[in-house]
Amino acid sequence: MQRVERVVVLALDGVYPFELGIPSRIFGAADGRYEVLTCSVDGGPVRTNADFSVTVEHGPEALATADTVVIAPIAPASVSADIPDEVRAALARIRPGTRIVSICTGAFVLAAAGLLDGRRATTHWQVADHFRRMFPHIDLDPDVLFVDDDPVLTSAGAASGVDVCLHLVRKDHGSRLANTVARRCVVPPFRDGGQAQYIEQPVPETGAASTAATRTWALERLGEPLTLSDLAAHARMSLRTFARRFHDEVGVSPGRWLIQQRVARARHLLESSDLPVDHIAGQVGFATGASLRQHLHAAIGVSPQAYRRTFHSTR
Repeated sequence: MQRVERVVVLALDGVYPFELGIPSRIFGAADGRYEVLTCSVDGGPVRTNADFSVTVEHGPEALATADTVVIAPIAPASVSADIPDEVRAALARIRPGTRIVSICTGAFVLAAAGLLDGRRATTHWQVADHFRRMFPHIDLDPDVLFVDDDPVLTSAGAASGVDVCLHLVRKDHGSRLANTVARRCVVPPFRDGGQAQYIEQPVPETGAASTAATRTWALERLGEPLTLSDLAAHARMSLRTFARRFHDEVGVSPGRWLIQQRVARARHLLESSDLPVDHIAGQVGFATGASLRQHLHAAIGVSPQAYRRTFHSTR
């Protein structure tokens, strides 16, 4: 019988309602693989940052039963370098080794509790400078949608909570279930790039070309040895202009984006086919099986063989 993972979401005063509901919506669409509970520090109603409060069914004791704890974000005005005693006491109930996830400003809570010491983290780009001033000892990366520093994960603002929850479904149960969950929730299963594409930028020149068509073109040719020159030529831009515009739109370099897409395609083939690793490498554009092994391990920390044993559709 499939083990059900218990996810406990901690709602603090000033919580954002949208992000508070993300874990229940995403994990709740995963074919019964997760049970989601919501708790507060005292079991009582929680004031949101909107014009209403929410009633939760559980108190802080639920945190001691969690396999995964999610810290929902609170209004920026509520964050500080310290946390109230009742919040610290609630967090102390979390068992050692429990997976802990923050969404948006929830990273401030983890940082104030010392749970991000020595770790890489992210938060909403708008409060990144504030975070750095408050916690200069933490390695903050404000350009990404989420950071998986297992067993602690932090995500950027708002909808990036969807990204990190889908990442966990993918990590726990493979891309097939994560894609199914994404379809049910009408969201993309994987968003290209990072927060950089959402940061306010100067308005581009009128008529400025996009790299979207070239990205579509490249996805149809992942098995070919595509170069930056090939991409720029298709977009009819100079190398420098294409690289700058691509990064502005996607948040990563063209080369990094290609690797991400090739790894994603390789994961799908490892799950859904019995093709040899070297053959998959060729289909997705890696020169050798060794190159695929290197990039897959860098992305998710396992070998192709181990990934296939865990997530092949016939397991």
